[in-house]
Amino acid sequence: MKKLILSLLGVSSLLAVILAIANTKRHLAVVGGAALLVAQTNAQAQLLINGAGATFPYPIYSKWFDEYAKVDPSVRFNYQSIGSGGGQKQITARTVDFGASDGPMSDENLAKAPGKILHIPTVAGAVVITYNLPDNPKLKLDGSTLAGIFLGNVTKWNDPKIAALNSDVKLPATDIVVVHRSDGSGTSFIFTDYLSSVSPVWLDSVGKGTSVKWPTGIGLGAKGNEGVAGQVKQLPGAIGYVELIYANQNKLPFADLKNAVGNFITPSLDSVTAALATAKIPDDFRFSMVNAPGDKAYPISGTTWLLVYEQQKNADKGKKLVEFLNWALTRGETMAPSLDYAPLPDAVQQRVLERIKTIKY
Repeated sequence: MKKLILSLLGVSSLLAVILAIANTKRHLAVVGGAALLVAQTNAQAQLLINGAGATFPYPIYSKWFDEYAKVDPSVRFNYQSIGSGGGQKQITARTVDFGASDGPMSDENLAKAPGKILHIPTVAGAVVITYNLPDNPKLKLDGSTLAGIFLGNVTKWNDPKIAALNSDVKLPATDIVVVHRSDGSGTSFIFTDYLSSVSPVWLDSVGKGTSVKWPTGIGLGAKGNEGVAGQVKQLPGAIGYVELIYANQNKLPFADLKNAVGNFITPSLDSVTAALATAKIPDDFRFSMVNAPGDKAYPISGTTWLLVYEQQKNADKGKKLVEFLNWALTRGETMAPSLDYAPLPDAVQQRVLERIKTIKY
């Protein structure tokens, strides 16, 4: 009888344990389900704003979007750095909520859009000439020599034209490997805009644009600033053009360039700011600042724009986009110098903020 009682007690205890475990699982399932529901609700409540375009400003835009998520967690920005040409095409087709470009849209392209597109300048930066040589010496170049290299007329690193500018450097007798962009690129626009301003031969034979017809058989194409930097870093004897931060991030050297008044200028935040200070900026904010006249101005400097419709199609997205633009043109501008971009001068910022007020939603 004693054994039977003990046995029954054991079964009872086991059943109690099983029931307790079952109740715990049901409780956890309810809690877990509630947590999942909250997460799904938050994800659904977060508004997604899509953009695409320039690689030139990607580092600063990426930082802005990350920082702005702390300011307004209800909105998330998805930006694809596909190149300025792609950004112009996608905003025209309205497959994105905003575009980005380092080259202003032409009158012809603006006319193709289903509504009025505004150019919102954000920051300015330097397009640097980077290269891969033994010991990576500091080089000096001028516009004529640079045009000759990218036209295929200057093909050796010890060419007399390069040597004359770098008498203190022992240049190798090796081939120059030209690297240029293969995609529609605002960086290419700034670079070819500069070459067109200093070389009549370049202007007549190649010209300027986000996409140009590069001289036949000259150069290797690479996608994005990242691609050009990667090719230059890998290929001995290579030369290419990238935004300053991409050269710094890849620890690539870059040349000092002879500016409009004859001074050799190192690309930097200060020398881009000096170029921007001389820019004449029209009401539509489409302007060039290459080969600027200032003594300390770096000659291949350019601005970059966000492209937005004056009349927003989606009121909710339009409101959030305007709020972001106001933040970017004020708080965001203060973050630019840490990434080697020049913020807009105060007077220009105020003009742009006034333009943002014209966006309707």
